[in-house]
Amino acid sequence: MKSSIMHILKQSNDWVSGEYLCRELGVSRTAVWKHIRGLREDGYDIEARANLGYRLRSVPDIPYPDEVTVDLDTVVMGSRIEYYTDLPTTNGEAKKLARAGCPEGTVVVAESQSGGKGRMGRFWFSPRGRGLWFSAVLRPMVNLVETPQVTMVVAVAVALAIREHTGVAAGIKWPNDLLVEGKKICGILVELNAEMDRVNFMVAGIGLNVNIDSSQFPPELSETVTSLKIAAGHHIPRVPLLRTILQSFDFWYQRWLREGFVPVLNKWRELCVTLDCPVTVHTMKDSYVGHALDVDETGALLVQTPDGEVQRLVAGEVSLRKI
Repeated sequence: MKSSIMHILKQSNDWVSGEYLCRELGVSRTAVWKHIRGLREDGYDIEARANLGYRLRSVPDIPYPDEVTVDLDTVVMGSRIEYYTDLPTTNGEAKKLARAGCPEGTVVVAESQSGGKGRMGRFWFSPRGRGLWFSAVLRPMVNLVETPQVTMVVAVAVALAIREHTGVAAGIKWPNDLLVEGKKICGILVELNAEMDRVNFMVAGIGLNVNIDSSQFPPELSETVTSLKIAAGHHIPRVPLLRTILQSFDFWYQRWLREGFVPVLNKWRELCVTLDCPVTVHTMKDSYVGHALDVDETGALLVQTPDGEVQRLVAGEVSLRKI
C-alpha cells in the first residue's frame, strides 16, 4: 500500500487529495493517513494540508527497493531487492535466500552490518547509512574452474561505476580490493555453493565506503582506508550510485557469460594498480617480495621474485611496496 501511495505522489507535481487516494486505492482515509505516517517514518518528506491533501517534498537517500528500481535498466541485477536496516552480513542473508530458490540477480542491501567481513574473515567496518553494503545472488551456468573469474567481473564493474558516477579514479588491487590514491575504498567477497562439478549459486558481496568522514574510521583503519566523500570532496547520494553499480555489474556479468573472460581480463588490466609494481606477498606458507608482472587467463597473479623465478599466486595477500 505504501508503494502505491508513493507512486501516486511521485506522479503528481502538485497536491493529491486524500479523497483521490482513497478512491484510487479503495481504502479509508484512516488507512491512507496510517500509511502516510509510515512513509514519513521511513524518511519521506510528505506535506499534509487541510483542503489540499498531500504533497511529496523529498525522498530519503536510503536504498529502499522502490527507489533503487526507478529506471533500473538491467537483465537480472535487482530482479528482487531485499532491504534491511541491520544484518550480521548481507552475504549470509543472500545465501539463505539463494538456498530457498530466489531468482538470479536478487540483491540484499543493509544499512549496517554487525559482522561484516572481507577476505580471510577480516572484520569490515560497516557504519549505518554511510556506505553501500550489499550482496547479489548469481546462478552462472559455467564450469567450476571459471568461478574465480567472478571476483574480477565484480571489481571491473564497480570500479567503472564509481568512475562514471563520481569521477573518482578507483583502481583495482589484486585480487578484490578497490583503491583510491593508495587507500582501500571497497572490498569484494565472492562465495560459492557447488556440488561436484555443478554451481548451485554464487554470492557476490560488496562493501563500499561512501559517506564516511575521516574522523569516523576506527584509529587502526584511518591510514589505510578512505571513502568516496573524502575522495570527491562532497556528499555522494547512495541510491543513484547503487543503481549505477547494479547496471554496470549487470553489463559486465552478461558480457562475461556471453563472450568469456577475455574482455573482462583486458579491462581489469587497464584498471589494475598492482601490475608492474613492487609487491610483498603473504601466503599460508610463506612471505616474499617481488614484482607483479601480469595475471594469467585464470586470474592468478604472476610475481617475479628477485632471483628471477616467476611465482603463480592463486590465493594470498598482496601489498604494494614502496621502493
